[in-house]
Amino acid sequence: MSASPSFLGFPDRLAEGRGPRAVIFGAGHGSTYPGKDSSGFALAADAVRAASQDDAGLIEHWDFDLGGPLFDGKPVCCIDAGDIPTTMHDNAGNRARIEAKTREVLALPAVPILLGGDDSVPIPFIAGFGDHGPVWILQIDAHLDWRDEVHGERYGYSNPMRRASEMAHVAGMVQVGLRSVGSARLAEVEAARHYGSRLVTAREVHALGVDAALRHIPEGARVVVTLDCDGLDPGIMPGVAARTPGGLTYTQAIDLIAGLGRRARITGFDLVELYPPADIDGLSASVAARLLVNAIGTIVRQT
Repeated sequence: MSASPSFLGFPDRLAEGRGPRAVIFGAGHGSTYPGKDSSGFALAADAVRAASQDDAGLIEHWDFDLGGPLFDGKPVCCIDAGDIPTTMHDNAGNRARIEAKTREVLALPAVPILLGGDDSVPIPFIAGFGDHGPVWILQIDAHLDWRDEVHGERYGYSNPMRRASEMAHVAGMVQVGLRSVGSARLAEVEAARHYGSRLVTAREVHALGVDAALRHIPEGARVVVTLDCDGLDPGIMPGVAARTPGGLTYTQAIDLIAGLGRRARITGFDLVELYPPADIDGLSASVAARLLVNAIGTIVRQT
C-alpha cells in the first residue's frame, strides 16, 4: 500500500467471500520523453487521497451529486490497492506493470480505477482491456493526443489516443473538451477524423450540453473513461501543466460521468495529468477527489 492514507479511508481488501466492484490503484510514472522530468505528476495519486480525507467519515451521508450515499445504502465495495511500483524513464517496465495490474483487476472481476501519473499511463491501462473488448473510450481532455511519436517515443503523453486507435479491442472513441492549441498539427486532426474519432470541443459542450458528447456513445456500450485534468477549466483545476482557458465546468464533468452511466457501462476509469506543484490551496486535488467520488458512485449504481 501507499504510505499515505487510502482514498476515503477505503480498505485494501474486503471480508472473505466479498469481491470488490471497483479497485483503485496508482501509477506514478508511465512513458517519459527523453530529457523530461515527470516526477511532479507522480505526486498526484497521494494528493488526491489526501484531499479525500475530510470526507472519509461521510461516505454514509447523503451526496447531492449522486442523489444518495456513495454506496447507495449498501456496504463499501471499492478498495484502494495502493500504488504499483514505477520508475521514471523505465518506460517499458512501467507499461508492463500498469497493464498487468489492469488485467488483474478485470479478472476479479472489478472495475479498475487508475490514478496517474501523466497522460501516458492510459496507454497500458487501455491495453489491459485486450481480453475484455470491445470497449469504447470517452476521453475528457483539452488536447487531441494523436501524435505518432515525440523525440522517438511512441508511448508518451501526446500519443495515447493514437495508440488506442491501433488496439483491436477499441471499437471507437469520443474526445470531449478540446480547445485552444496543443501539439497536434493538421495531420493529427486528419488522422483522428479518418479513424472515426468523434471530436467534441469544449465550446460545443458549453453551447449544447453534455449530450453533444454522449450521443456518440452507443447505448449499452462498455466504456473506458480517461480524464485528463486539463480537460476542466483552470479556474477550478489550476494544478495542471498546461492551463487552457475555456474548459469544462465541474458540473459538466460529473454530468458526463453520470450520463454515461445511464447510457452505457463504465468498465474502467483513469484520472491523469494532475500536477500538484502547480496547484493552488489544494483546489485541484479536491476537485479531482470529487470527480473520483462521482465515478465510483456511478459505477456502484450500474446494474
